[in-house]
Amino acid sequence: MESKFSTIPHSIQEERNLQENIVVSDDGKTSKENIVVSDDGNTSKENIVVSDVGNTSKGKRRKHFPCEVGLLESVDGLVEPKNYMNFTWFSLEYVDHEDRTSKIDLFEPRFGGHQTLEERENSFYAKNQTLHCGFVKGKPGHPSTGFDINEKDKAYMYRCKVAVSSCIFGSSDFLRRPTSRLISQYSKDNVCFVMFLDDQTLSKLSSEGSSPDERGYIGLWKIVVVKNLPYEDMRRTGKVPKFLSHRLFPHSRYSIWLDSKMRLNSDPMLIIEYFLWRRKAEYAISNHYDRHNVWEEVLQNKRLNKYNHTAIDEQFNFYQSDGLPKVDPSKPNDPLPSYVPEGSFIIRAHTPMSNLFSCLWFNEVDRFTSRDQLSFAYTYLKLRRMNPERPIQLYMFKDCERRALLKLFRHRELPSPRETA
Repeated sequence: MESKFSTIPHSIQEERNLQENIVVSDDGKTSKENIVVSDDGNTSKENIVVSDVGNTSKGKRRKHFPCEVGLLESVDGLVEPKNYMNFTWFSLEYVDHEDRTSKIDLFEPRFGGHQTLEERENSFYAKNQTLHCGFVKGKPGHPSTGFDINEKDKAYMYRCKVAVSSCIFGSSDFLRRPTSRLISQYSKDNVCFVMFLDDQTLSKLSSEGSSPDERGYIGLWKIVVVKNLPYEDMRRTGKVPKFLSHRLFPHSRYSIWLDSKMRLNSDPMLIIEYFLWRRKAEYAISNHYDRHNVWEEVLQNKRLNKYNHTAIDEQFNFYQSDGLPKVDPSKPNDPLPSYVPEGSFIIRAHTPMSNLFSCLWFNEVDRFTSRDQLSFAYTYLKLRRMNPERPIQLYMFKDCERRALLKLFRHRELPSPRETA
């Protein structure tokens, strides 16, 4: 039996014009009523959790603010609703290895595999199937395709029932520890907080005084070192833990992803209750703070040289030829309020449909550019179109809510040459 859920579009302008904008103070102080202080020192009378806006840019760029999020006061008595998991159910298995050969024998094992266009098309059906979803091995005797984790860390991850994860590869960020005093003891005891690092990043952090303790932790983060990164592009490598948490934590019921530029300032179980249980959703992600059409996102990526322009055009043209529409915020029946997400914060249940969507989105990032905001709407809309009787229950929340639960920072200032492939 499928749960009934509808995404209610909201007014983007209303979000921008919020009058009661509340943020965490720089010293991190909060009241006993789980209220956090705004920039101007005012506090809300509601029981809400909020966060700092972070550094503002110079010039005339619009400043974005957090807004109220009605989290519960505590995790006491928190129980998963009995009817919550009434979603679409089917069986998913994943391509484990490929042993294809070609006449000219140029086959090279790839982490994402060599999915054909026919396999890609068929993978969008919500049905019992085996599909590509990363971690694809080559023929026996071939070296690993990457993202290697030692057995001890794998055993730890396999025991996780709820996972909060992030990653830093290529020393691209500082390590942001979750705010421990805002995390309940229940979550500290029952939620896995996993930070994926490569050796380069671990060495850099250690030189700055952030070394794992004897148990392998830095604060609440369990440090998991990844060997043999599957892609030269660190941004693409980061999509592995971002999208494939159900592969990395195969026994988890829920996972939360946050980008390494963020610090978690809220209890993960309260986040799951608010965005998933209360909304009867299996996947939750926020709208982008500025852009809502993929057309706009394409232009912005080119303007900022985020990726090779030809590769962006090839991807976008392919999507348009397969029916990618523009979002119309004036239409109340549009499936999403925005076709561009702010993908730095994702809350999801590990249901078959959520897992399928995550695999499909990852496969687009593996096939085309690593700019996942370009492929989100296409993947979501195609999945809906090909499964009209089995819609994914995706809740797109406001960006100001994302800002309320996380403290935002800037990435490290490292040279980032434009991708050429």
